[in-house]
Amino acid sequence: MASVSGAQLVAESLKAQNIEYMFGIVGIPVTEIAIAAQAVGIKYVGMRNEQAACYAASAVGYLTGRPGVCLVVSGPGFLHALGGMANATVNCWPLIVIGGSSDRNQETMGAFQEFPQVEAGRLYNKLSVRPSSLEAIPAVIEKAVRTSIYGRPGSCYIDIPGDFVNLQVNKSSVKYVECCLPPPISTAESSAVSRAMSIIALSKQPLLIIGKGAAYSHAENNIRKLVDLCGLPFLPTPMAKGVVPDNHPNCVAAARSTALQHADVIILLGARLNWILHFGLPPRFQKDVKVIQIDICSEELGNNVRPAATLLGDINAVTGQLLEEFSKRSLKYPSNSEWWKRLREKMLNNEERSKGLALQKSLPMNYYTVFHHIRELIPKDCILVSEGANTMDIGRTMLPNYCPRQRLDAGTFGTMGVGLGFAIAAAMVAKDQTPEKRVICIEGDSAFGFSGMEVETICRYNLPVLIIIINNNGIYTGLGADAWKEMLKFGDPATCVPPVSLLPNSHYEEIMSAFGGKGYFVKTPEELQNALKASLTDKQTPSLINVMIDPQSDRKKQEFPWLTRSNL
Repeated sequence: MASVSGAQLVAESLKAQNIEYMFGIVGIPVTEIAIAAQAVGIKYVGMRNEQAACYAASAVGYLTGRPGVCLVVSGPGFLHALGGMANATVNCWPLIVIGGSSDRNQETMGAFQEFPQVEAGRLYNKLSVRPSSLEAIPAVIEKAVRTSIYGRPGSCYIDIPGDFVNLQVNKSSVKYVECCLPPPISTAESSAVSRAMSIIALSKQPLLIIGKGAAYSHAENNIRKLVDLCGLPFLPTPMAKGVVPDNHPNCVAAARSTALQHADVIILLGARLNWILHFGLPPRFQKDVKVIQIDICSEELGNNVRPAATLLGDINAVTGQLLEEFSKRSLKYPSNSEWWKRLREKMLNNEERSKGLALQKSLPMNYYTVFHHIRELIPKDCILVSEGANTMDIGRTMLPNYCPRQRLDAGTFGTMGVGLGFAIAAAMVAKDQTPEKRVICIEGDSAFGFSGMEVETICRYNLPVLIIIINNNGIYTGLGADAWKEMLKFGDPATCVPPVSLLPNSHYEEIMSAFGGKGYFVKTPEELQNALKASLTDKQTPSLINVMIDPQSDRKKQEFPWLTRSNL
């Protein structure tokens, strides 16, 4: 009678669920699972840290709609992946984490790396489970994949005891399971759609807010039709940039504060009234603003602000319902209204301020100058990964997106350290689906430090990722080389160097060169332009451009300093 091992069962069950990518770090007891995964055609990417591996697997889930898998060893390896699990669940991205654990006959005995992983995983996952037997593995994996993509997506954890991995079982006794069905698509109640339409029809200062839930649901075609048909101004949240191109005439991202503060009706398309949207509360919003909330998760409806209308369902499907109603009513918001005039005036004013900063000739360069030159040279269809405080925030306003699901950043959880993991995932997916697309990862120097050794992973798998480090020698702000030397005269750096400071003029590009990629150290606009052109021309080799900027460079003055109110 033919037999099969636990490792083979895990791999075959993942393959049966159309899993294509696995990221991880092998070791006791999961090495055989990675080997078995490769044997059935799953691409395995060995990372340098479990946290980055988990971020990469979650990004695959967002980009493809099918969860990536993160494979980790027991105990510390599992714990290192918790950040990725939490990030995926908070971002609503599907993810499967498979963790090895202690042998069953050694539980409670102080086994190697013993830890209550199933119990610990419940706080961070939609499902945290251990198969009761080898025969049950296919059913457990099917349930985990199904749970990760049904309803509001999120992370699921599967615990595999060490003695399961090489244990053999007769194939005839295994409960093989077919691939789970695609997530069911639900639509909103017709009465809710009619109510929303009536509210929109009476609005004087409407605003459509597009969230990354709309990007995940592939609602771009319907949303673009809706924007064109109804003439509403729209504002994308950070990872929803590109659902409707940023250069669309109805995009009011350059007047974000004004649009939020003065809108009388807000239509939320897959966006949450959390910290990113200031909870929907004054002074950032009108106290009597009418909110039309469209979300796949019923528990989200009514959070922080009582909605005027709730449309529960798939974003793409519900947008289709709204489109149908708009076409019946021939309702189009006038482009010459006072509301549009006010928004356009504010947009022009903000764009001029940014342009003035971008065209400054002084050295060292500021953020805006650097992003100006990056914007002029990078391809319009590139996948942008961005993290870092000012680097991410200023880059979001300076670098437009024209296509959906082509911006990855710190997200709802505000997680630093995601950048290189996300870039690796994006490059793997792009290689299979759109090999002509470049992945460009723009990092602050502090953010790069969280996962900088993944540069070796990028080079090992020959992924043509372009990393650009905006280097200000610190977190938020840093010190120049001369100021650093003066500071050290006061004594031990641990007692006198500002906590936000990093070593000045660090040559991060040499990390890329050390692993066979190309590194560039630039200080001037001309050097930046030359490095960008060289990196973009070479479509085969990973590159890192280390861009030195003024350590005191900052964002332009914000109308509302919330979350940037530091006393430094």
